[in-house]
Amino acid sequence: MIKQILTVTAMNLRSLPQRAGTAWVIVIGIAVTVAVMVSVLAMAEGFTKTLKGTARADRAIVLRAGSEAELASTMSRENTQTIMDAAGVRKDHAGRPIASAEAVVIVALPQRKDGVDANVTLRGIGPNAQALRPEMRLVAGRMFKPSVREIIVGKSALAQFKGLELGSRIAFRDSEWTVVGIFESGGDAHESELQGAAETVLSAYRRNLFQSVSVMLDSPAAFDRFKAALTTDPTLKVGVERENDYYAAQSRNLARLLNLLAYFVGGIMALGACFGAVNTMYTAVSTRTREIATLRAIGFSGVPIVISVLVESLLLALIGSAIGSVAAWIFFDGNTVNTLGSGFTQVVFHLTVTASLLVSGVFLACVVGMLGGLMPAVRAARLPIATALRAN
Repeated sequence: MIKQILTVTAMNLRSLPQRAGTAWVIVIGIAVTVAVMVSVLAMAEGFTKTLKGTARADRAIVLRAGSEAELASTMSRENTQTIMDAAGVRKDHAGRPIASAEAVVIVALPQRKDGVDANVTLRGIGPNAQALRPEMRLVAGRMFKPSVREIIVGKSALAQFKGLELGSRIAFRDSEWTVVGIFESGGDAHESELQGAAETVLSAYRRNLFQSVSVMLDSPAAFDRFKAALTTDPTLKVGVERENDYYAAQSRNLARLLNLLAYFVGGIMALGACFGAVNTMYTAVSTRTREIATLRAIGFSGVPIVISVLVESLLLALIGSAIGSVAAWIFFDGNTVNTLGSGFTQVVFHLTVTASLLVSGVFLACVVGMLGGLMPAVRAARLPIATALRAN
């Protein structure tokens, strides 16, 4: 049986160059299907990675109770001070809490790609924010000065929006703000923001309430003590989350949508590729009807014929998946895009083609190849020998 399988399969594969035109129908159909699915999944992967990369296990964020995002939250000055003085918050060498009461507002800036305005986050940060987020570092210019309308700009925001170059003046809220620095923070969500002094931002927008408080904890294990201190305080009505949990929740809905889109579109394209594979393999079998009948007549069973057709279909599917995966990796991996986040502001992120996504593409291709070759293979094995020998 093994010898028969090897013999028939080798015969099939040797005849592939003579059927190159029909073989490429399967290869191209599957390559396009895999490339599209992997590229959309890479968007979901990149977006999730960007938001999760913003978090640390020893940081926590506090919002008003019931608020799911910073823009929906407000906090008084008294409450923010109580939060920063709570048990479990790490202190710096001067004894000050490593925390930042922050104001978050939206500004409209034109995108580089088309000039259309998009919402961008302007974050007012506290004086100890650099100690709170040590991953942030200036790559050009200097830090803004307090009480002056100066801002620093994330590297990702600079790449996606116009007018953010060092030294530029940006007009919003009836005044001009000067870009005095460019910062990076490992490609996380903060790189999509503009940042200035919290008091200056509040003054410019005529506000007196903060949106959130972020704190550095003594250790990840100190979170429960910190949360208990806030939730048992009758003067506070707040929700306390680890940064990991908060940003995971922020990315969940869009990631689900992109995954659904990828599998829905990929599924439809896979169905089309499967029909193409069935049609192509039927054509391949019909052109070798007498050859298959001759093998059956001299003692070959139907199983080797079925396996040989399936092997051919799977091989073409694997070639298609390899081409589609390489194309997705070359053309999409690392590309910078921006999309609307949960706070109605743009989040800039990089498409990320991972090994697991490529494996998903290969799996899809194998399923298409198997389904596309199964019916033609069974038909070839069940064809009556006498009828097949009389075929032209």
